[in-house]
Amino acid sequence: MNILTFDIEEWYLEKILHGGRNFRNKQFDDTFTQVLDELDEKKIKATFFCVGMLAKDFPGVVREIAIRGHEVGCHSNVHTWLNKMTEEQLKTDTTEAIKALEDVSGQKVVSYRAPAFSITSGNKWAVNVLAECGIINDASIFPTNRDFGGYKGFPQDIPCIIKHEGATLNEYPISLTSFMGKSLAYSGGGYFRLLPYWFVSKTIKKRDYNICYFHLNDLINQKIAFMSKADYENYFKEPGTLKNRMMRYAKSNIGTGDAYGKLIRLLADHCFTSIRDSYFDWTKVRTIEL
Repeated sequence: MNILTFDIEEWYLEKILHGGRNFRNKQFDDTFTQVLDELDEKKIKATFFCVGMLAKDFPGVVREIAIRGHEVGCHSNVHTWLNKMTEEQLKTDTTEAIKALEDVSGQKVVSYRAPAFSITSGNKWAVNVLAECGIINDASIFPTNRDFGGYKGFPQDIPCIIKHEGATLNEYPISLTSFMGKSLAYSGGGYFRLLPYWFVSKTIKKRDYNICYFHLNDLINQKIAFMSKADYENYFKEPGTLKNRMMRYAKSNIGTGDAYGKLIRLLADHCFTSIRDSYFDWTKVRTIEL
């Protein structure tokens, strides 16, 4: 089964970081509409993980996702990494986000993805908080090393039930493949932009489960500007050293030139569904105690 997801935060982050530049918002608007039209044409439904503040500041985005028949999931309220929150902060953030998204979309929000896949071995308590807030399905586990997140040592990259102190979530972890002896993601973000299409497509065909994830910024053919030290530290909450900013610039821009075309090929060559419309027999999957 192939699951298609999008993480939607661009309009909100553009507003808080840069004041909402018209040319950037138009890029987001145009790419968003192109993606939705392409999904309509191919009769594909996806899960769109939206930050809660989108529903407040840009409700038309969330409303359009729901009108087109896609699942609206939660991507936090203000795109703060979960490993930078306390339990109480996460509860408040998630409650506010879910309410805002449900009020605009008219859907019950039961699927969640943490910004930067930031459920890690150091904040397992997030499972308890999300379950308490009504989340059933989670797609936050990145089962290897990753910037700002990642769960090294997580034992599998196929659907499972994760459990912590009695709370459980249906988990849709990011898919991995082996490359030169290392575990490598291939189905979204910078990995999808960097890797050749034939490699991604071949890997998807070999596996029974794949979950793909994209941001609008992944699909826009343009260079993301080199961040100032202040902007970097404000957003990433870590030192804005020259090395860190150079690494982020490279990772943000590599492969953007043909990413949208690669996505269109992917949608033509493979069948996809949303988390909401996927089916797994959860009585037969592995339960992993965190």
